[in-house]
Amino acid sequence: MIKELNSYVAMRKTYMNTLGNKKIELFDMGAGVSEPTADENVKMASSMSNQELVDHGMKTMDETDQAIERSKKVVEQTIEVGTQTAGTLKGQTDQMGRIVNELDTIQFSIKKASQLVKEIGRQVATDKCIMLFLFLIVCGVIAIIVVKIVNPNNKDIRDIPGLAPPAPSRRLLYLRSPQ
Repeated sequence: MIKELNSYVAMRKTYMNTLGNKKIELFDMGAGVSEPTADENVKMASSMSNQELVDHGMKTMDETDQAIERSKKVVEQTIEVGTQTAGTLKGQTDQMGRIVNELDTIQFSIKKASQLVKEIGRQVATDKCIMLFLFLIVCGVIAIIVVKIVNPNNKDIRDIPGLAPPAPSRRLLYLRSPQ
C-alpha cells in the first residue's frame, strides 16, 4: 500500500513537471493567503513518513465527512423550509379561492340590490305621478266648489251632485199669509 502511495506521489511529481511547474490555486478568494499549491503538497507528502501520510489522509477524510454531514443538515433544513412554504402556499391558495367566492357572492348581491333600487325608483315615480294627478283632481274640485259658491248664478258650471245650491235661490213650499 505504501509502495502504491509512493508511486502516486511520483506520478504527481512528473505531472507537475510536465505542466511547467505552474501553480494552481483553488478557492483563492483574494484574501492574500491561499492553500498550498500542488507542487508544495507533493514536496510535503514526500517529506512525510508513512504514518503521517495516513494520519493526514484520515484527517482529510474526517473533514470531508463533517462537511458532508453539514451539507446533509443544510439539505434537511432546506426540505423543511420547502415543506413549510408549500403548506403556507396551499393555505394561501385556499384562502384566495374563498375570497374569490365571496367576491362573486358580493357582486351578485350588489347586482340584485341595484335591480331592487331601480324597481323601487320606478314605483316611487309612479306613486308620485298618481299623487300629482290626485292633487290636480282635488284642486279642480275645490276650484269648482269655490266658483259655485262665489258666483251661484253662473250657468256655465253644472251643479255638483251632493252640493246644495246656495240658500237665497231656494224656494220654500210654505208661504206665509200677509197680514
